[in-house]
Amino acid sequence: MATTEHPPSRLRGWMLQGLSDMGKRGGLTGPHAEPEPPHRGQRWWRVMCLTGVDYFSTLGYQPGIAALAAGLLSPLATIVLIVVTLAGALPVYRRVAQESPHGQGSIAMLERLLSFWKGKLFVLTLLGFAATDFLITITLSAADASTHLVENPHLTSTLGGHQMLITLILVALLGAVFLKGFLEAMGVAVALVGVYLALNVVVVITGLWHVLTAEHVVTDWTDALTVQHGNVFVMIGVALIVFPKLALGLSGFETGVAVMPHVQGDDGDTEERPAGRIRDTKKLLTTAAVIMSCFLITTSFITTLLIPAAEFKPGGQANGRALAFLAHEYLGSAFGTVYDVSTIAILWFAGASAMAGLLNLMPRYLPRYGMAPHWARAVRPMVIVFILIAFLVTWLFDANVDKQGGAYATGVLVLISSAAIAVTIAARKAGQRGWTIGFGVISAVFLYTTVANVIERPDGVKIGACFIAGIMLVSLLSRLARSFELRVTSVAMDPMAERFVRDMASRKIRFIANEPDNRDRAEYRDKIEQIRTDNDMPEQEDFVFVEVTVADPSEFETCLTVRGEVLHNRYRVLAVESSSIPNALAALLLHVRDLTGRTPHIFFEWTEGNPFANFLRFFLFGQGEVAPVTREVLREAEPDRARRPRVHTG
Repeated sequence: MATTEHPPSRLRGWMLQGLSDMGKRGGLTGPHAEPEPPHRGQRWWRVMCLTGVDYFSTLGYQPGIAALAAGLLSPLATIVLIVVTLAGALPVYRRVAQESPHGQGSIAMLERLLSFWKGKLFVLTLLGFAATDFLITITLSAADASTHLVENPHLTSTLGGHQMLITLILVALLGAVFLKGFLEAMGVAVALVGVYLALNVVVVITGLWHVLTAEHVVTDWTDALTVQHGNVFVMIGVALIVFPKLALGLSGFETGVAVMPHVQGDDGDTEERPAGRIRDTKKLLTTAAVIMSCFLITTSFITTLLIPAAEFKPGGQANGRALAFLAHEYLGSAFGTVYDVSTIAILWFAGASAMAGLLNLMPRYLPRYGMAPHWARAVRPMVIVFILIAFLVTWLFDANVDKQGGAYATGVLVLISSAAIAVTIAARKAGQRGWTIGFGVISAVFLYTTVANVIERPDGVKIGACFIAGIMLVSLLSRLARSFELRVTSVAMDPMAERFVRDMASRKIRFIANEPDNRDRAEYRDKIEQIRTDNDMPEQEDFVFVEVTVADPSEFETCLTVRGEVLHNRYRVLAVESSSIPNALAALLLHVRDLTGRTPHIFFEWTEGNPFANFLRFFLFGQGEVAPVTREVLREAEPDRARRPRVHTG
């Protein structure tokens, strides 16, 4: 190589740790990089705590949201939520874990149903809602943690008015954890969840004791229900109507499958058949759902009966912190402060499981689509990007929990609805009629819930649309910027193709790029004659044709399989299928050069038509201005002109 290699700076090496291009030029990244050493993973109950810091932490604000949404009917509406959780979301995500055991979730299942650009745009839309879900999880949880901190009786006078600053500091600290390395923090998640659930058990038992010993509390509640709603059927109807407002109680399932790759599974598991990981993830999902359901109904019951309705409203002492209010009220200031500290810690760390979900999903799709820079596969740069976006969201929503609830619920419900639809289609393809009907009904329930939530709180879908628009804009600009990047991950030649290359290696290696039409004798004869005339070459020169058929032009990275064939007992042809003609030709030329040690030549004819229109054809459909684009791809892939394959155009 004529170029001088410079070792990467320590900062760049640290930021891009894990990418195989560090320390060497031309190193591969992404799916074709050298795989990282496999980690053993963690026991399922430990990973449950990782997803539980998101799921269980909703107890910090869910009872208050339920009381505001349903009033005295909060316990009944929560029962509806529990039924939907155990009979709807849980079966759906158990099936998602079975169908997509590598953490891509329902997005990967739906991706397989659509091809070409419509599939990519559909996935980008779902990624927009996933980003809404996970990023709002980070900002909303940090905002609620700061609320608990600011409204603690011992700290109100000191920290009052600084909620925005505190929230930003909490988000920054979360980013610092991931910049340091996250797998080591699994133990922190286990400790936080264990302590938080234990403290909630104390609060729930204390609350139930006060409800049972003060008999008038239950009778006052039931009398008020009868006065407000008349009979039990009206109560059930109203509970069904207000149920969508309680959708935040479903927030942990998508995170549960997103962190699935961290589940240890069995020793005999393989990436193709991780049976133990699937089984243990189902245990994780079921255990978390049952635990959460028990807490949801009991906390909803005691907060509704023991806390005055006015305290739930904005400005009230129980707004966003209903259980903390009860802890201070019935267990004293010391216990209440301990409860506040535990709640603040788990709410802050709830963003950790959301960040893990983002880091698992985004790098799996965007770089593979060519819609993110190659560094997007590295953890640390993506952490910085997500934290900066979280800062912006926190500032836009003024670190307010109630303002972010609509966007959070919309992201959660869209992802759950897409998961329900995905498993319905999977069951139908598998010929499972009963499961198809069951999942179809569940899909209808979640679609109704999503629509009702969007109508009630349209700001959620507006925020989701902003994320979608941002992802699509950045993605398309990134793909445009990477248009001339060599994106073939490997080249494999069949025996006939290798024979052609070995034969040419003893003399000049000359290829002719040919767009296959009829593939008759006249086509190849006329093409050779045209190339000889255009380039003033003698008749004895020998050629091999290269024909590229475009498969899915929306794919960015691809593997090449080169097939050799002899047509009409005379013309040698290398047939290739790829997402882009110029990239396929450039990759083949570089492969032949490395295989033979000789410089190959390829001959084109100029493409007719407007150059800009031809570039758009290349960008969207993988064909167009082939000759100059092939040369540009080669120039970027091989900076040494002496070693670069030659491109001739006549």
